[in-house]
Amino acid sequence: MEVNLGDVIMPGDIVKEIAEVMKKETIVLGPGLRREVDTVYAYKAGILKKRDPAIYYVDCYQKRYVPNRGENVVGIITQKAGDIFKVDIGASEHASLSYLAFEGATKKNRPDVQIGDLVFAKLLVASKDMEAELVCVDSHGKEKNLGALTSDGMLFNCSLSLIRKILNPNFSLFNKLAHSQAFEVAAGMNGRIWVKARTIQETIAVANAILAAEYAAPSDIEKLCSNIEKTLLLTQSNNMDES
Repeated sequence: MEVNLGDVIMPGDIVKEIAEVMKKETIVLGPGLRREVDTVYAYKAGILKKRDPAIYYVDCYQKRYVPNRGENVVGIITQKAGDIFKVDIGASEHASLSYLAFEGATKKNRPDVQIGDLVFAKLLVASKDMEAELVCVDSHGKEKNLGALTSDGMLFNCSLSLIRKILNPNFSLFNKLAHSQAFEVAAGMNGRIWVKARTIQETIAVANAILAAEYAAPSDIEKLCSNIEKTLLLTQSNNMDES
């Protein structure tokens, strides 16, 4: 069966539209798609989508993460093995992270990372035949928002489809939430989100807003953020009355 953009796609379907585009320009195949010679097949069930400039993928509801090179993930340090940290990224196997893969790290100046700590890292190597490898710097050796995450934040899990939704540049949730409160977010493509706000109540409110956005239409986002703001104001008012 041949399918096109926006269609529901099943494993084994041939994506004719992508095959035709490949003959004219360079494209990137994201999760759910695989190329064999000049034919592109789907190996996941979902909706065929495209992200500019030329990234094609299958949007599906999935909780198990399959590592892909270049993606940012939130990991948990589980073990120290010599110069390497073992990191749980929610995949079938742990990933490795060198202590030199942090900004400014040297043999004498090692990063202060302990077992149980959280890191926001990028996948440098991701292959079914090799152990996944992480780094906490970009190609210029700079952090660029990567690195260890503080313990006073909140970590929670969500579906991979929600991660793709909130990281879409056209999705306005974070911009609208930022109008009423200050917060930090690290969203990993592995379905883990770390949030930190000024208070515990605000942190929980931001987390609830993110989870509620999974099934909310774009037109409902402003109403969702307004409800969160009203709830926080009511909580703060009650706390002041009690004090």
